[in-house]
Amino acid sequence: MSRVDVIMPQMGESIVEGTVSRWLKKVGDEVKRDEAILEISTDKVDAEIPSPAAGVLAEIKVPEGETVAVQTVVAVLETEAAVHAAAGAAEKDAADVAGDVAREVPSAPAAPAPTAASSAPRAPAAPSAPSPSDSADDLLRHRSTPLVRRIAAEHGVDISRIDGTGHAGRVTKKDLLAFIESGAHRAAPAAAPRPAAVPPSGELAHPTVEAWPGDVVEPMSRIRKLTADHMVISRRVSAHVTSFYEVDFTRISRLRASIKAQYRERGANPTYLTFVIKVIADNLRKHRVVNASVSGDSIIYRQSVNIGIAVALDWGLIVPVLKHADELSLFGIAKNAADLAERARTKRLNPDEVQQGTFTITNPGGFGSFVGAPIINQPQVAILGIGAIEKRPKVITMDDGQDVIAIRTLGMLGMSYDHRVVDGADADRFMADVKQDLEAFPEGAV
Repeated sequence: MSRVDVIMPQMGESIVEGTVSRWLKKVGDEVKRDEAILEISTDKVDAEIPSPAAGVLAEIKVPEGETVAVQTVVAVLETEAAVHAAAGAAEKDAADVAGDVAREVPSAPAAPAPTAASSAPRAPAAPSAPSPSDSADDLLRHRSTPLVRRIAAEHGVDISRIDGTGHAGRVTKKDLLAFIESGAHRAAPAAAPRPAAVPPSGELAHPTVEAWPGDVVEPMSRIRKLTADHMVISRRVSAHVTSFYEVDFTRISRLRASIKAQYRERGANPTYLTFVIKVIADNLRKHRVVNASVSGDSIIYRQSVNIGIAVALDWGLIVPVLKHADELSLFGIAKNAADLAERARTKRLNPDEVQQGTFTITNPGGFGSFVGAPIINQPQVAILGIGAIEKRPKVITMDDGQDVIAIRTLGMLGMSYDHRVVDGADADRFMADVKQDLEAFPEGAV
């Protein structure tokens, strides 16, 4: 018999850890290759993880509810040698895929590799907060535990000045105590910190309030806690501005009605979202600054057009990514977007399907919202929110110049963008083109 490790996968570009939500198999159970063996939760996705090989679950190393770093061995399978060889090939394929992701131009500096602990940490300069150019990925990589932060606060230590030996360079309790014992934190003269656009390194401290008699207090789920952190970090990292445009979807409403039957026969549904994705994808090729990321003092103009589609779930929010959307037909977008959403709801997304997004679309209008100002999905620079699309009165000008009130199918689009790199003129030119293309959507494109 051979042994095969089951590892915690990396389910997104900025994800450094995951939580074992539920074991679907118990020790001693036989499992088939690619059969779901456990469920994990991250801030990007809740997913079922398939077995890398056929065999018997010999050992569970990480219990339910425990959070561990990516690449941690969470279980061990016992397999026949032949199956083990096949599993090895599969692991190599997975490693190749991970290597391809790693070789992509990063949106932020790569996480530092863990280093050996030092009894003489570097003497810090005056405590300072991260610069405005620090990315959300940087902030997340340098989080420490509440215990470490408490000890640091008691001793007046700036954690960001310590070389961490934990996963992805995080500062551990051992690192902090060694630093304090060295006396280095007392040797440096105090100086006024620079104004910070983002919080100091470490987990965000959310305010607490008192629960009143009769209130129900429930701890946040892991995905909710990490989503909360990401939203706050995004607001502080990016200079958010939102532009709103009203779009007349009357023409698209008629086109939808004319193709709905044939699309459904082929297993797809031409929703309003389908048309919006198509027009957005086409315009991202023309407006490069909206399809970009900020990396320190540089701008990365993405060559791929990968559109994230926010999917609301009972347990949180997931953003699967429609890769190379600009290369898909309207039917291809309808079919692929629906497939991603369905697999998101049933926890069957693959790791690469929640990575490498370059622009995000969220559709709160499906719940009746008139308009909204969504928060940017880091490290992207823009996100589009679609309001409710419904019949409303509108003043239109007839061919003879007369103004009349008509019933039209209207919807509001709101795009939040990062004003560090996207100027108002850039955003408005992009949105004006999107509006024009939606209102004059060609029949030949359906």
